[in-house]
Amino acid sequence: MKDQKAPSPLPLWGSASFSPPRQLKALPQRGSGEGAFSAVLFDMDGVLFDSMPNHAYAWSHAMTQFGLEMTAYEAYLHEGRTGSGTINILAQRYWGRDATDEEIERIYAAKAEVFNACPEAKPMPGAFEALTAAKELGCKVVLVTGSAQASLLQRLEEHYPGFFREELMVTGFDVKRGKPDPEPYLMGLQKAGVKAEEAIVVENAPLGVESAKGAGIFTIAANTGPLEDSILKDAGADIVVPGMKDVAMLLRSMQK
Repeated sequence: MKDQKAPSPLPLWGSASFSPPRQLKALPQRGSGEGAFSAVLFDMDGVLFDSMPNHAYAWSHAMTQFGLEMTAYEAYLHEGRTGSGTINILAQRYWGRDATDEEIERIYAAKAEVFNACPEAKPMPGAFEALTAAKELGCKVVLVTGSAQASLLQRLEEHYPGFFREELMVTGFDVKRGKPDPEPYLMGLQKAGVKAEEAIVVENAPLGVESAKGAGIFTIAANTGPLEDSILKDAGADIVVPGMKDVAMLLRSMQK
């Protein structure tokens, strides 16, 4: 588990360890030629909302009701996976079989109950600025999340008015194979009407990074949780930055 991040002496970039010139060289180029991009695909939990601590708490506490165990840290490793996929990993570990549809429904309902009792997750610092920068670039803004947590999806318009349209959203309700399978991001590309080389993904989870890279998309990982940077790099992230403020600065730099 990585050390707690210290307050940044460089608020412009969000972290003293972030090297803008080196990172900027890795970004795709704007313009009308080959390599231009026209869409930014955003994950939700841990990217738009600081909701992962609540998800981790809910998974780790709800599972004990069914004789299953998951630490909060492990919940971050499974972030982005569908609820049924996460439940079946634990069911196989402790029961030696997949959970039945009825068991999955009961377990996920218990998890949702704990989650909804948690304090309301706040918008992630820097997320609004990152969305604004994507819009200012003339890019389509696409949501790609494994979440089926209605309470969060309903808050998108409240906290990020005008950024998201239902036809440009991929949620846990839409896919058969969640992250790390590339299906969610392939569906996001399809809904946006763009090719992989015309898009950028903003993720925070290793499974999400794997999904995006499996779809062939340039991926920025904002490490807003407790995982080590190396986990995100090993998952295939093209750039790893400390938070969404850094993502906003990267996108703004591309306007120049």
